[in-house]
Parts: sequence; C-alpha cells; structure tokens
Amino acid sequence: MRHRDKRMKLGREREHRKALLRNLAREMIDHYAIETTTVKAKAAKSLLEHLLHLAKEARENPALNVHNRRKAFRILAHRRYVNRLFDEIAPKVKGVRLVRVRIRRGDAAEISRLEFIL
Repeated sequence: MRHRDKRMKLGREREHRKALLRNLAREMIDHYAIETTTVKAKAAKSLLEHLLHLAKEARENPALNVHNRRKAFRILAHRRYVNRLFDEIAPKVKGVRLVRVRIRRGDAAEISRLEFIL
C-alpha cells in the first residue's frame, strides 16, 4: 500500500535521487533558471521552496541564521551555494515558478522551465 507516500521517486534509488535534486538546486542557484523534465522540476521545486524558506526565515530572525545555514548546507553540501542563496538570492526572490515549455522530440517527455520569480 502507498499510504502517506508522497515522495517522487523518479525511478532512482535514494542516494541517486538525493544527488539529482542537489544538482538541480545548485544549478538553479547558479543560473536562476533551468530546463528539465516536468517530473524532475516538480520535485526540485519543492526542495527549492524549502531552501528559500530557510533563507528568508534566517533574514527575519537572526537567531536562526546559523541553524538554517547548517540545514541548507546538509542539502546543498557546499558553502558557496549556501552563501549565495542566503546573501544574494533570498532577498530578491519571491518564489519559484514552473513553466511547461515543450515536448522533447526524442522520447516525447514534457520539458519545463524552473525559474526564480524576481
């Protein structure tokens, strides 16, 4: 039974899925927008919204700054991305948007663009 099992598995094992989502989040922090399949974009969107929430919460309440940075570091695993997220992106960004772009020609997969709302 699949009761209370809402996680998108993406056809991968746990560690592979974790690495995929980490890489998608890092690319978003670097480029502000990425194109990927819709299912991967939906999974990455929830992770990015969680990271943005941590960063914005730390800006509002300085007592949570170190704690939230450490939580973000557990996900992103690199100080450069955490610093950029908290210092540059969080003050400017309102949220994350998912836009369906096209159907991929080779396998008919739906491609979406994931972008920060400035």
